[in-house]
Amino acid sequence: MTANLQLLTPEFALAGLALIVFALDLVLPAGRKHLLGWVAVTGLAALILVSLVMLWGKDETLYDGLLAVDAYSLFFKIFFLGLGIFIILSSIEYVSQYLENQGEFYGLLLFSILGMNVMAQSRELLTAYISLELLSFSLYVLVAYARSDFKSNEAGLKYIIVGAFSSAILLYGVSMVYSTLGVTKFVAISSALENAGGVSPALWVGLAMILVGLGFKIAAVPFHMWAPDVYEGAPLPVTAYLAIGSKAAAFALVLRLFSEGLLAVGEQWQLVVALMAAVTMLVGNLVALAQHNIKRLMAYSSIGHVGIILAGVAALSQDSVQAATGVLLYLVGYSITNMLVFAGLISFFNMTGKEEISDFAGLADRNPFLAACIAIGMFSLGGLPIFAGFTVKFYLFAALANEGLLWLAGLAIFSSLISLYYYLQVIRQMYIHPAAGVGPDYIGEDDSAGEAAAGQETLALSPSALMLGVLLVSLLG
Repeated sequence: MTANLQLLTPEFALAGLALIVFALDLVLPAGRKHLLGWVAVTGLAALILVSLVMLWGKDETLYDGLLAVDAYSLFFKIFFLGLGIFIILSSIEYVSQYLENQGEFYGLLLFSILGMNVMAQSRELLTAYISLELLSFSLYVLVAYARSDFKSNEAGLKYIIVGAFSSAILLYGVSMVYSTLGVTKFVAISSALENAGGVSPALWVGLAMILVGLGFKIAAVPFHMWAPDVYEGAPLPVTAYLAIGSKAAAFALVLRLFSEGLLAVGEQWQLVVALMAAVTMLVGNLVALAQHNIKRLMAYSSIGHVGIILAGVAALSQDSVQAATGVLLYLVGYSITNMLVFAGLISFFNMTGKEEISDFAGLADRNPFLAACIAIGMFSLGGLPIFAGFTVKFYLFAALANEGLLWLAGLAIFSSLISLYYYLQVIRQMYIHPAAGVGPDYIGEDDSAGEAAAGQETLALSPSALMLGVLLVSLLG
C-alpha cells in the first residue's frame, strides 16, 4: 500500500496544487488574482520534474492491476502537465479580461488534468470511468464559465446533457461486460475472450455500448453533434483545451483498452472502427467547408482529425506496433500544431474580441507575426510537407497500408486534401483580403496588450510546428 501511494505522489500533489489555488483565491486581493495562474504554472512545471525523477523506468501495476505506472502513462502524464502549462499561459490575459473567479477557473483546470492522468493509467473499466467523469465534470463547468455569455451557458447545458447521456451508455456497457465475463480489468477481459468458446451476444452489446459512450467523448460521427455548439460557446482557452486535452486523454484510454483488452477479438471490431473512422473524417472535413466562425471550423477540423486517429486504432494488431506508435505520434503532432493555432487565435481575440473568419481579413498587414504563426499552424494541420502534420500523417498512413487498410489510407489522404481548402480560406483572409474600413497600418487601441499576453506562447511554439516533422524523422530513422 505504501508503495502504491508513493508512485501516485504526482497525482496527490496535483490535487493539492488545485486546493492551494482555491485557497489563495480566497485571500488574494482582486488586483493580485492574476498571480494564481503563475502559481498553477509553477506547480505544474515542478510536477513534471517530480514525475520524471520518481517514475522514470518504472513498470508496475497498482492496487491489484487497477492502475499502471509505466512508460505509456508517464508519456501522457508529462504531455498533460505540459498542456496545462500552455493552456494557463494562454488564458491569463483572457481570464483577466473576460472571466470572473480566476482561482476557480485554474483550480478546475488542474482537477481536469488529474482526471486525464488517471485515465492514461487506468487498466480497469470502472477506474477508467471514474477518471473520465472527473475530467468531464470539470469540463462541464469550464465550458459554461462565461456566465454573462448566453452562448457559453447554452454550450454548458448541451454539454452536460450529452455528457450525462454518454456516461450512462458507457456505464451500462461496462455492467454488461461484467455480467457476461465476470471481470473488468483489461488484461482479464483479453484472457476471457481468448479462452471463451463462443462470445455471448450480450457481450457484443456491452462492448458496442462502451464504443458508443467513448464515441460521444471523442466526438466521432455520428456522436459528434454536440461539438460545434460547445466549441463555439465555450471560452476560447476552454475550446483549445477541448480540442487538444480531452481528445488526447480519451485516445490514451481507447488505445490502452483496445491494445490490452480487445486485440484478442480484433477481427470482429476492426471493420466497425474503420467504418466509423471513414465517416468521421469525411463528415468533419466536408462540413467544415461551410463554416464562417473560426471556433466552429476548428470543431469540425477536430472531428476530421479524430477520424484519422480512429483509423490508426482500427489498424492495431498483435504483430506490429507501428499503428500504436503512429497514433501516439499523431496525437503529439496534432496537439502541438493546435497549440500554435489556438495561441494565435487567443491572441487575436484578446486584441479584437472577434471570432468570425472574415474578421481575419488583412491581419498579415496589421500583425504579420501573428498571421504567420496561424498560417504555419494551418499548413501543418493540413499536412503540407516540412510541417509536423505531414510527417505524422505519413507515418500513420503507412501503418494503415501495412495492415492492409489501403482503402482507409486513401480515404484519409482524400480527407486531408479537403481540409486544405478550408485552412487556406483562413490564410487567404489574412494575406489577400484587405481589412474592412481600416488601412494597413491600423492596429487598434488594445492590440499591444493582447499581443503581449499571448505572443510569448505563440513565439515559443512556432519553431515546434516547423521543426517537429524533422525531429520525428530523426527519432524514427
